[in-house]
Amino acid sequence: MHGPALSGWLMVALCAATGVYCLLRMRACAGEERKAAGGEALMGFGMAAMALPAAVLTPPEWVLAGYAAVFGAAALHGLLAVRRGGHHLHHLVGSLAMVYMTAAMAAPGTPGAHAGHTAGPAGGIPVLTGGLLLYYVAYVLRSGARLVPVAATAGGPGPAWATRPELTLACRLSMALAMLAMLVTL
Repeated sequence: MHGPALSGWLMVALCAATGVYCLLRMRACAGEERKAAGGEALMGFGMAAMALPAAVLTPPEWVLAGYAAVFGAAALHGLLAVRRGGHHLHHLVGSLAMVYMTAAMAAPGTPGAHAGHTAGPAGGIPVLTGGLLLYYVAYVLRSGARLVPVAATAGGPGPAWATRPELTLACRLSMALAMLAMLVTL
């Protein structure tokens, strides 16, 4: 009955919660981990904004240009980090996927900003969408396998909750699943 709107709100809640967690993780980390958490927070909040149900909010056309600019800048930052030998290839792919989805939503013939969340015509290039879907399926399977519990090691108390590796991995897994859901609706 309220499937599309409900799933849209669940996606918004998941992505926003992930963004908040990444901001908290950013406060607790330093160096490369802090930069990675900042990029993941940007991705989480951007995905939450893009997942808003069209029945609730249809943003003006200039908002899509803003999304493209922000994620284009994030992609450029990710490209520079990869060239310097950083491990931000996934951030680069995610930012480029967000630019791609924004461009597909803004393409002529798609009714409004959230065409991917309605029964309107599909946007995007099928081969590129398929490639991104395969990438995110592989990423989700790899991340999910890494979440399988392992034997606890002996030692003192674990790290603070904001820097626990399993929470960070769960955060990344949830954003990859959300990206898969958004790409499928494209």
